[in-house]
Amino acid sequence: MLFEINKNIFNSFPEFESERLLFRKILLSDAKDIFLIRSNDEVMRFMDVPRHHTISDSEKLIQTAEETYNNEVGINWAIIEKKSNVFIGYIGFIRVTPEHCRAEIGYALKPEFWGKGYMYETINKLVRFGFKNMKLHSIEANVNPKNERSKKVLEKIGFRKEAYFRENYLFDNKFLDSIIYSLLEKDLTETVRK
Repeated sequence: MLFEINKNIFNSFPEFESERLLFRKILLSDAKDIFLIRSNDEVMRFMDVPRHHTISDSEKLIQTAEETYNNEVGINWAIIEKKSNVFIGYIGFIRVTPEHCRAEIGYALKPEFWGKGYMYETINKLVRFGFKNMKLHSIEANVNPKNERSKKVLEKIGFRKEAYFRENYLFDNKFLDSIIYSLLEKDLTETVRK
C-alpha cells in the first residue's frame, strides 16, 4: 500500500466553510487584524512565538504563510465570521511532513470571539479537511501546558496527549515545557464525523 498525501491541494488554494465560518486564504489586507491578535497580551500569554510590534511584523507573517504554501510545506487560512464578514482569527497546518503523512496545526482567535465555540468548529472542520482532502494519517498540536483552553478544545475533538516534554523549547531566554497532542482519523469523535 502506498502512503502519500494529496499534493493537489497546493495547485489551487482550497477555501471552504462551516456552519458559522468561512475559511479563506490570508491576504495582505488582513495584516491589521493579525496584528491585533499577535500584539494582544491575553492571546500571547501562552503562544510561545514572537509578539508583533508593528503591522510590518504581521505582513511578514502573511508573506511567510504564502511561502510555506508555495513550497508545499504548510497551508494557513483566515477565519471569517459569516454573519459579520469579520476576520476573527487564523488556523493552519503550519508544518506538513509529507513523508509521514502528518501535519501540525496552529491557531489563534481574537479574544472577543473566545467562548463561542468558534475554535471547536474551526478545528473540527480543519481535521476533516486534513484527513479527507489531504489524506493525512495524523495531525499534531504543540501546546503550552498552561494553556487550558487549547488543551480542552483539542481533547473535546478527540486529540490525545502523546508526549510531555520538559524544558524542550527555548523561547525568550527561558526553557519551556510543551505537550504534544495527536489525532488519527480513527480517533475522531462522533461529533467530528457529523
